[in-house]
Amino acid sequence: MRTDVDYARELDRADPLARFRDEFVIADPDTIYLDGNSLGRLPKQSAARVREVVEQEWGTRLIRGWGEGWFTAPQRIGGKIARLIGARDDEVIVSDSTSVNLFKLAVAALHARRGRTEIVTDNLNFPSDVYVLQGACKIADGKLQMARSEDGISVSTDTLARAINANTALVSLTYTAFKSGYVYDMRAVTQIAHDAGALMLWDLCHSVGAMPLALNECEVDLAVGCTYKYLNGGPGAPAFLYVRKDLQEGANGDSPLQNPIWGWFGQKAQFDFDLNYAPAPGIARFLTGTPTMLSLAPIETSVDLILQAGIERLRAKSVQQTEYLIALWEAWLAPLGVSLNSPRDARCRGSHVSIGHPDAWRINRALIEEMQVIPDFRAPDNIRLGIAPLYTTFAEIHEGMARLRRVLVERVYEKYPATRAEVT
Repeated sequence: MRTDVDYARELDRADPLARFRDEFVIADPDTIYLDGNSLGRLPKQSAARVREVVEQEWGTRLIRGWGEGWFTAPQRIGGKIARLIGARDDEVIVSDSTSVNLFKLAVAALHARRGRTEIVTDNLNFPSDVYVLQGACKIADGKLQMARSEDGISVSTDTLARAINANTALVSLTYTAFKSGYVYDMRAVTQIAHDAGALMLWDLCHSVGAMPLALNECEVDLAVGCTYKYLNGGPGAPAFLYVRKDLQEGANGDSPLQNPIWGWFGQKAQFDFDLNYAPAPGIARFLTGTPTMLSLAPIETSVDLILQAGIERLRAKSVQQTEYLIALWEAWLAPLGVSLNSPRDARCRGSHVSIGHPDAWRINRALIEEMQVIPDFRAPDNIRLGIAPLYTTFAEIHEGMARLRRVLVERVYEKYPATRAEVT
């Protein structure tokens, strides 16, 4: 593959999604932003929407706003996200954080599979997910089993199958691994869990908005995901959860799955103010507290943009861009001792690419502080390069990799201390 900048510009001119970049706030065009897999850029429409909610809906309509769209926002926005993950619109709701939603569903699964005590995950899972699962097990008298990667990049389906048994209540994995970008075989792993009588829960944080997902088609039971990465919802934006329809109401003689954190918004007929809790029907029972409207509002405008662009087209561009980035790594960085810490096969890779170097932390600092390139660092040696196909250009990838090569060739990173900052 060509490595000259003219080729990158040719690819940008041929990009059918190029116009969507203008939908985002880009204050400094010289800054190469390769961290959209951690925090997405700000859509211009989202900034306008927040002003509308604050100044008009809150400022003039006051509490009347609850009857004018606020009250139904979690379901309405959840229904739009459902179209991105291959679910029905009454199977997804926006609420709380990813961790809180994961806790709700993990405890619900342990209670639903009485007599089974184990949750299976793996050591590529996001540590916060592991902590939540540990806490759920402690509260529900369960036990967490950890399948282990052999190469630090992937976990084979066979390895997971060996960890799942007749005592497994729940299998909980992150669909796109946060360090390596490895993508699991959703259908195969879900089937293994079901064959053992367990429920399957996928964390979609590093996937939703960057690739098509097929939860219904793969018969997935449960899922959680955040909205501030590829969905560009903003820092700390509320997360979402998915519960398959039959599990909401009970099927095959099973009781409906229950939210373990009871709250007013998950209560049936909440404005009756009954002092005894009765869960709302359907997905609404997985709400707990009052929807955070100032944070909810910007999610919807960004999801609308993604739906307009088309998730299949976004995935095609993402694959093309990560392939291009890896070609530049192979030509420019591999000879300098930089490893590829992501799968080479695009079918098993998400929308970020991790590269490795013993001085990755110092290289990361040099990129941010001197080269105006913003990736992120993940211990012990990963520099993550996130591709957000809605606004990342091929020319940015070319320039970002060229600046990275300069940091290595000129050893710019050596002036930075090896001591890591609190936030990496």
